[in-house]
Amino acid sequence: MVTKYWSVNRLAPALAFMLMLTATGATAEPLRVEQLQRCGNLLELESQEFCLHVSGLDDTSFEVKLNGAPLQAENLSHDNDKVRVRISSAETQSGPLWFEQHEQSSNPLWVSLKGSHVLAATDQEVAKNMDDITTYVDLISLIIEEDYDGAEEAQRLAEKYNAEVVGMIPPLNTYQLRLPVDNLEERDALVLRLGSEVSIDAVVVEETGAEESIESETNSPPAADDQEWASNRFLDAVNYYQRRLPPQNGDIKTQPIRIGVIEREVDFDSPDFADYLGDCRTDSLRTCVYARDAAKPDGHGTTVAGVFAAAWNEGGNSGFLRGLDEVGPGFEVIVDRNSDAGITANIAASVNLVEDGARVLNWSWGIHRIGATDINGDEVDSLVRSGIAMSGYEELLEEFFLWLRREHPDVVVVNSAGNASSFSGSDDYRLPSSFVTEQLFVVGGHERSDEDVPVEDPRYVIKREASNIDMRVDITAAACVRGSSLIEGEQGEAHCGTSYATPLVAGLLAAMMSIDPELTPAQLRILLRRGAMTIGEEYDFEPTDADDLTAPILPSERANDLNHPDIGLSARLNMYKTLDLTVQSLERER
Repeated sequence: MVTKYWSVNRLAPALAFMLMLTATGATAEPLRVEQLQRCGNLLELESQEFCLHVSGLDDTSFEVKLNGAPLQAENLSHDNDKVRVRISSAETQSGPLWFEQHEQSSNPLWVSLKGSHVLAATDQEVAKNMDDITTYVDLISLIIEEDYDGAEEAQRLAEKYNAEVVGMIPPLNTYQLRLPVDNLEERDALVLRLGSEVSIDAVVVEETGAEESIESETNSPPAADDQEWASNRFLDAVNYYQRRLPPQNGDIKTQPIRIGVIEREVDFDSPDFADYLGDCRTDSLRTCVYARDAAKPDGHGTTVAGVFAAAWNEGGNSGFLRGLDEVGPGFEVIVDRNSDAGITANIAASVNLVEDGARVLNWSWGIHRIGATDINGDEVDSLVRSGIAMSGYEELLEEFFLWLRREHPDVVVVNSAGNASSFSGSDDYRLPSSFVTEQLFVVGGHERSDEDVPVEDPRYVIKREASNIDMRVDITAAACVRGSSLIEGEQGEAHCGTSYATPLVAGLLAAMMSIDPELTPAQLRILLRRGAMTIGEEYDFEPTDADDLTAPILPSERANDLNHPDIGLSARLNMYKTLDLTVQSLERER
């Protein structure tokens, strides 16, 4: 693979125009890192190269800092807005990277040196298959049996089939190959041959578009207001953490928790994220956000990250973990998707983040197999994939969760149930929410009802019409949130979907871990369900297929009280009660 190196001393017309504007007193373009990708030899781990697109950078001197230390000039090359960085894995470790120039600091983004990376196809390297789904023509991934050396076997097979190894996820023994094919017929023939090799567990065929929405809502959202998050006692939880856990109390010492958010980017020009620029760790107790910069504030990633970390009272979102800053231990929110290579890249990013110390992963994405039906029996038509792609994804996800259980049993993954009015736990038709493992939490969505009842009443909310359901869903949370805006004080538009319910639960789990880092995934689930309020009607454990919103609350989750009114109802997130139970459990342990 040929990689282009950029020269250092050319001044682009756009840059000259920017300098002219600066000289005349106009506002210069802000310094922002918009893209970061591995480049050079993607299989090299000792010295890794990254190619970045940086807006607002001129040809005068600048610094690139990684973990707060400037990188040496000989490890940088610069051509207009393109910068190439070389990093030695022996001399540093994964961490936030940002640019400084003219007393400006860029957004910090996370650079992982763990090495898992896969390539995304260009528009010229995809085609429509027989199901009219966009699919990669010449890029596939091989999951190699665990008793083989993955790197050696991938290289052997590449030589045998005249292919090239171009990407890898070493902890999962998965390697990406570029095949010598020009169309889908040639690809499918070669995939069959590779799949028959005794060393191959599965072949992953990627079906994705470069800019496809990760998880989309299928109907128009209602207006969101404070009552949505009130249904989960959001502000009560923030107030409880602030009052009960300040450092000066001394009886509970909270611990910093790192959260990985599998999203593309965040808009740092919005007031919600404007104060996250540069070295966030100058204040060790504040929440930090590391992400590529987005062009617009209404993107999926900005809204999801905002539920964790948006500034308060700026008119847009209000982040739960940001609300804990005055007493918090210093949460870190890392937003990364590795590349635009679909589900395979999501897993590569997740592996890197876990190896970099993330305890919580937020997966606000999911897919359905062609033929999946909703609760009315109609075929799902959003985020669908072919059978061949689903089988490869299922094997890849299985390898990921087996690795997680074996190597990182304290990590939890929080996944959106989906927005197709379908069944989240149908393993033939929905991924990844259908996996049954203690480390995977599945979140459905609800919205405020028209009933004038107390917040504890099951009728306070109703299921979001589009939300996927069934007993695989662990809990529901508010599906609607205000998005970010570029104008300070302006209220952002409403965004609705299980994508935005998911970070409410993920943020709460991170706060629980900060109180007691020793909590296991099983214990976290017990506390989450014991603290839950209810939603829906009582079904006596025999719900109709259209109405079982979550797994029903059991007597064991209500102190074995067989007559408790919550028994048999579905579970709704109660952030305040769950935090209180976490503190109580820690006090009992002492």
